[in-house]
Amino acid sequence: MIKYQHILVVMDPVAENQPALHRAVSVAALQEQAGITLFLPIYDFSYEMTSMLSSTERDEMREGVVQGREEWLKTLLTPYEDSKINFDIKVVWHSRPFEAIIQQVQDGQHDLVVKSTHKHAMIQSFIFTPTDWHLLRKCPCPVLLVKERDWPMGGNVLAAVNCCSDDKDQEALNNKIIGVSAQVAELLSASLHLVNAYPITPTNMALELPDFDPQVYNAAVKKHHERALYEYAVRFDLEASALHLEEGLAEEVIPDCADETNASLVILGSVGRTGLSAALLGNTAEHVIDKLSCDVLVLRPDA
Repeated sequence: MIKYQHILVVMDPVAENQPALHRAVSVAALQEQAGITLFLPIYDFSYEMTSMLSSTERDEMREGVVQGREEWLKTLLTPYEDSKINFDIKVVWHSRPFEAIIQQVQDGQHDLVVKSTHKHAMIQSFIFTPTDWHLLRKCPCPVLLVKERDWPMGGNVLAAVNCCSDDKDQEALNNKIIGVSAQVAELLSASLHLVNAYPITPTNMALELPDFDPQVYNAAVKKHHERALYEYAVRFDLEASALHLEEGLAEEVIPDCADETNASLVILGSVGRTGLSAALLGNTAEHVIDKLSCDVLVLRPDA
């Protein structure tokens, strides 16, 4: 059974509500002997630029800011005083939040990072912060990005898989996604659904190849994905009604399916591309998350 017992909550230094903390408490309550660390990386460039102060005085000022934020975090734990969860608080002075978070994950051997995503005031949609992007690409443990919807018991969990590849690593990631999703669904007494998007027939193939029949090609691609999805369903004992196979881009299909199934949680994988490939191709997880109104749990390959 899946266990998230060392949970790291990335706190929002400016928000009145802390949905990530609320969600982490909900997750910990489903576990045994779970602990939560409230983590806040802070930095103020003006403290580094004050030439009138000595290095010792600057250190003392930074320490005062850190202690003030620690006291603030303690007030946020007041509603959970009767909880059996073990809480810890850590505030660090660091100019690059995602590096501080990843370092804490490694030092504290955390098995889950919980962080809220930000809502854009103008269009009422959620936006990705740079920290979110870096975490999805580099965090060694699962990342749960929290929106504002609760997880109702008996709801739906949607696992997004990629059946278009015969690659063994992708198959292993698919198995991991479905396995974790099944266990999370069991914890929530929820129903598990699988979604897979298969590609639209490239128009240039029909133009460049005179004998190319797009309908035959499309049917063959769909059949391949149906077979792969059915094999996963058999392996994990899922009903046919829980399988969702749609033509189109994953970043369009997954959010549409999440809405149709009224999913409270979507679980997907991130290959964590960096460098040029990330700039050119991006990651499906990064394109999907902004379009979802529910929480997203992102898993990395075991390797």
